[in-house]
This record gives sequence, structure tokens and C-alpha cells, in this order.
Amino acid sequence: MKNTPFDLTGKVAVVTGSSRGIGRSSAELLAKLGAKVVISSRKADACKEVADGINAAGGDAIVIPCNIARKDEVEALISGATKHYGKIDILVCNAAVNPYYGPLLDITDEAFDKIMGSNVRSNIWLSALAIPQMAERGNGSVVIISSIGGLRGSTVIGAYGISKAADFALCRSLAGEWGPKGVRVNCIAPGLVKTDFARALWEDEAFLERRTATTPLRRIGEPDEIAGAVAYLASDASSFMTGQTIVIDGGVTTAAV
Repeated sequence: MKNTPFDLTGKVAVVTGSSRGIGRSSAELLAKLGAKVVISSRKADACKEVADGINAAGGDAIVIPCNIARKDEVEALISGATKHYGKIDILVCNAAVNPYYGPLLDITDEAFDKIMGSNVRSNIWLSALAIPQMAERGNGSVVIISSIGGLRGSTVIGAYGISKAADFALCRSLAGEWGPKGVRVNCIAPGLVKTDFARALWEDEAFLERRTATTPLRRIGEPDEIAGAVAYLASDASSFMTGQTIVIDGGVTTAAV
């Protein structure tokens, strides 16, 4: 019998982009809650460090490197995880890219395609490979890490925002399609979090000062503060929740201008 609805004992989780930042914090927390975890990002060495830490703490983690922009590597990730652990119960689509900062109408086709391919199409690939097996068992959870960039306009990362808004729509549609089979699909929309991915933003002192001044909590977030929501959505604690987006941004999207 589980002690709490957050207990993930016996569950298997695949977390993309889990060598650092939000993905790493999420994978480590899922492991602490009892899940067996597949650590994945482009660099095997960085993944191994995370997996070694989980295993040293008594958890169970393996490494399967994957560049989410490459379909064959995505296929290898899901098939490898399934072969090793026998199933996948939790899919956390965290990996994303943003190769372009600047006016939206100046973006190159190549950069736009890279953003949409990695941030949206890869989530479709991952879901298409993992969800059917969840449906066969009548239970599963997909968590897509989006961004408040999908809720707000931006003069700097407009294409990234488009991709993250698309993830909201993807989540809602998949939730409708697979809910009857017991599979839940939800999004998390973080605000500015202190990760390597967002370094260009939070290392800009002028930008950071403006952002914190208009954020009710007067600071930016930490990766661990997003991981809790991932664990909630992955667990039975959120068993009646699907097609939704949880905004975790220190209140910045609610603040009066």
C-alpha cells in the first residue's frame, strides 16, 4: 500500500533534458519518490553524473542519450527505456531549444524550424511512442514543460513563445484523445528560472532587475521549485487532472502593471 498519493514506487519515468536544470531536478525528485528514472540529454557524460548520483543515493537510474531533434534517437530512447525497465509510466518532455534572440520577423527559416522541431514536433514523437503502451495498461502521465513565454508576447524570444503556446494546444488535444484510455497529459509553464538554458536572461542585470521588480515574489525561480509540480502531475495526487497548464512564475503573469 502506498503511503501517500505522491509515492511513485514501481513507476518508470523518462525525463528528456535531464542532465541539468529543471529536468535534472525533476528526475532526482521522481527518483526520491520511488520511480525508476531514465536520464537523457545529448551528452552522455553529463547524464551519467546525474544517474550516478541517483544510484548512489539508493535510487534506480540509467542513461540513454538523445538529441530530441532526431527521430531515430527519440525512437531509441523510448525503445531502450521500455526494453530495460519493461514499461514507461511517466514521460516528462522537458528538453527544448532557443537558438535565436531578436525581432521575430528577422528570424531565419532554419532557426524557426529548429525551435518548432525541438520544442513541439519532438513532443509529438515522444508521445506517439510512449502513450500507446500507457493506454494498454490504462494508466500513464505525460508532463510537458512549456513556458509563460507561450502566454505573453516578447520582443526578444517570440518564436520560442510560439512553440510554447503550441505545447499548450498539444497538451489539450492529447488529453482529449487519450483520457478515455486513462492517460493524462498536462503542461507546466515556468517563469524565469535560474538554469543554464535561461542564462542569457538572468545574467542580464538590467533585465533581471526589471523582472524581479514586477514579480510579486521579487525573485526568479530555482529548478527545484518546478520539480515539485512535475512530481505532482506524475503521481496519483493529480489523478483527476488532465489537459491543464500549471503556471509557476512567482506571480509575474498576475501582477498589476
